[in-house]
Amino acid sequence: MNRLIRRVPARPTTLRADLTSSLVVFLVALPLCVGVAVASGVPAELGLVTGIVGGLFTGLLPGSSLQVSGPAAGLTVLVFEAVREFGLPALGVLVLVAGLLQMLMGILRLGRWFRAISVAVVQGMLAGIGLVLIAGQVYALADVKAPASGPAKLAGITGLARDVAGSGTALTALLLGAGTIAVLVLWPRIPRAARVLPGPLAAVALATAAAVLLGLPVARVEVRGLLDSVQPPGAGQFAQLANLSMIGTVLAFALIASAESLFSAAAVDRLHDGPRTDYDKELIAQGAGNALCGALGALPMTAVIVRSAANVQAGARTKASRVLHGVWLLLFAALLPAALGVIPVAALAGVLVHAGCKLVPFRALVPLWREHRGEAVVLVITAVAIVATNMFEGVLIGLLTAVVKAAWETSHTHVEIDDRGGGPIVVRVLGNATFLRLPRLLDQLEALPRNRAMELDLRRLRHLDHACGMALAGWAERHNEAGVTPVRVQRAAA
Repeated sequence: MNRLIRRVPARPTTLRADLTSSLVVFLVALPLCVGVAVASGVPAELGLVTGIVGGLFTGLLPGSSLQVSGPAAGLTVLVFEAVREFGLPALGVLVLVAGLLQMLMGILRLGRWFRAISVAVVQGMLAGIGLVLIAGQVYALADVKAPASGPAKLAGITGLARDVAGSGTALTALLLGAGTIAVLVLWPRIPRAARVLPGPLAAVALATAAAVLLGLPVARVEVRGLLDSVQPPGAGQFAQLANLSMIGTVLAFALIASAESLFSAAAVDRLHDGPRTDYDKELIAQGAGNALCGALGALPMTAVIVRSAANVQAGARTKASRVLHGVWLLLFAALLPAALGVIPVAALAGVLVHAGCKLVPFRALVPLWREHRGEAVVLVITAVAIVATNMFEGVLIGLLTAVVKAAWETSHTHVEIDDRGGGPIVVRVLGNATFLRLPRLLDQLEALPRNRAMELDLRRLRHLDHACGMALAGWAERHNEAGVTPVRVQRAAA
């Protein structure tokens, strides 16, 4: 009885904490859902649909209890490219199939293996996304249409500056967007008591108020209505899956969304003392959410660290907070859809430029270069590859670079030469002899005199790949052609 009496007050306390947290997460999520949708080239309402599904559906599923799912800036570039290449109706198919693939990976218990992905590749992926996002949203800041490719966006910055300087309307939009960024940068520095609203919502609200009160001639978010924006994919869109390029985009959606969600889960686990994330169940939950988003023709979802951190820091105790945030998004989309139509596009672009800057690890790059130079190289190559090509190819290049780096670092080969004068020269090769160390190994062997007998001792090699084995055999043959005592090779016992 005493134990029951002690537990009764805990329920309202937990409910109150979750209710407060859900309102905070809702206020953070609202501008981000809309901004990610607009930047992705889809109706703003689709961002809200994904946020609603992330709260009401994925929020109920097991996995991570406190992280929040919704449309993420990390997938903006990939969604924009997919919509441009395949069309908006095909987006639902891409997201649906990617979600099913995520569920399959979770059922096969592959979730934990995402932790084996090089952190440098993930950081490089996010940095590349951030750079492309910034480059694209700089144009949106001035209400100007951005070029399609990453290199074209960067190359067009100079022309954009000339266009803005010669257009009062573009300059007005740019100043409004720059003001939004300034609010976001300064918001954490003002007294805590004055920060009633989250930074993104406060910045967008101030920019919207300025645009309305001053009658600024800037582009506003286009409103279509929630039901009109939801367009489930048809049979014609599923037929496009025969396109190899579309399959590659599905894989990119699934892998990048899974990696971002699970890395977010690991970060959120460090923020609280509650139950740890079950990675496989979380992967199934994210896949189920994406499958539903795809069936509704909405944006893909991931677990997002900004909303998740806000949820934890606001004092959330259970998954009820993230479910309730979905309820508030649904009520807003149903009752106040016209409110979206007064939001300036430049303000949302400012929010996303700020988010893109956070994805690029400017401060961490210099210490990383000093302490782990190889990791820094992988990060930079991944980011540059994404900007120069596209998301999928850039990540593949990053993964390949990480594999080559790991192979290079593990293939340490050391040569010891024992020349006692009268007898044969003993050459001992130690470590891991792979093709990556072959040029240096052959240079050391070729420098040995050819008029002496040799003993090649390979017994202390931990690994000898085929390329090195063939090269060593070739060196021995060339040495034997000189007419001296043949090279004696000592190998490790099988």
